[in-house]
Amino acid sequence: MAAIKVTLRQKPISGNRKSLYLDFYPPIPHPETGQPTRRKFLGMYVFEKSKHPLDIQHNKEQLQLAEQIRRTNEKDLNQNEALSNIEKNFIAREQNFEILAANELLKGEQNFVVYFKKMADSYLGTANETWNAAYKHLDNFTNGVLKVADLNEQFCIDFKKYLLTADSIRSTKVKTRLSENSAATYYQKLKASIKQAYKEGFLINDLSGKIEPIKTNPTRKEFLTIEEVNQLVKTDCKNELLKRAALFSALTGLRNSDILKLTWNEIEYIKGNGYFLKITIKKTKNIEMMPISEQAYSLLGEAKEPSAKVFEGLERSTHQDKLLKNWILEAGITKKITFHCFRHTYATLQLSSGTAIYTVQKMLGHKNIATTQIYAHILDETKREAANKIKLDF
Repeated sequence: MAAIKVTLRQKPISGNRKSLYLDFYPPIPHPETGQPTRRKFLGMYVFEKSKHPLDIQHNKEQLQLAEQIRRTNEKDLNQNEALSNIEKNFIAREQNFEILAANELLKGEQNFVVYFKKMADSYLGTANETWNAAYKHLDNFTNGVLKVADLNEQFCIDFKKYLLTADSIRSTKVKTRLSENSAATYYQKLKASIKQAYKEGFLINDLSGKIEPIKTNPTRKEFLTIEEVNQLVKTDCKNELLKRAALFSALTGLRNSDILKLTWNEIEYIKGNGYFLKITIKKTKNIEMMPISEQAYSLLGEAKEPSAKVFEGLERSTHQDKLLKNWILEAGITKKITFHCFRHTYATLQLSSGTAIYTVQKMLGHKNIATTQIYAHILDETKREAANKIKLDF
């Protein structure tokens, strides 16, 4: 009988991937049905057109392993032509076990830190910043190398201890201890990445259910009173664009990330109903149609071409943060106010003026009412502080 030729081939599948399989010619008997077959899928795949280092390394290792399996199959088939069907079935099963074992060994040698970085880079805006901060701590703790085989419960416990004693990486000038809430957030990213890696087949075991989170401490969301906002209106800012953007956030509740990317084609006027923002929220990806007031619209400045940014020239930077801080201090406000606090201000002012919490939820674009209820708790604290301000001399 003519020699059996075994060729490694690829078949396109979902997710820009190609499944690897062996092509036999002439056909060989299927190990289970005995029917002639030309294909044997290896349960392996390669990424198509990806330039990411992790995908490139994955493709290289998978193709090397698949070629080794191809050679073994071709050699065994041509050497064992005289074997009985029972013996051939046994050999086929052994080869399948070898493929599974080799795959597990291959996964165990891959670098989880590289996978984590790829996951971090898939996020946008503030989520990207948080994920990359978590990545930097993971990179520092592991020196950039963590084999999948070494990712276990003990590693997670050790990484938790590291985070609870680590210094913040946000400032290179002054060393400050990483807050427990930040440590909890970064540790949660590790848990999320482990769960996702297991779903994608990158990890053999899912450790995410065994990881105990770091407990967080309740934090106060700082906000401005209506008197303080009006004081800012009257106070000059060295960056007029920054001032208009901050006050626009106080009047709309829009996040800094959404203000930065806001374009004129997202501003819509409907006769009899006023002005609206038709935007895709950067954090949630939801498309929202949000009404805004005439005052809020007046802060946008002169309309430009549809694709132009409304607040062209506005950026997120240390210099901007410094200008914002100086503007607030010059207004006589001593609270620690960041740009995001103007969103908190919008929420608290709306609730304090009697707007229903469900309406505020929709205006803020919150998926969960529990997120909005945080602002109601802030108002309760404010009321308690107000009640305690009046003291009599008994």
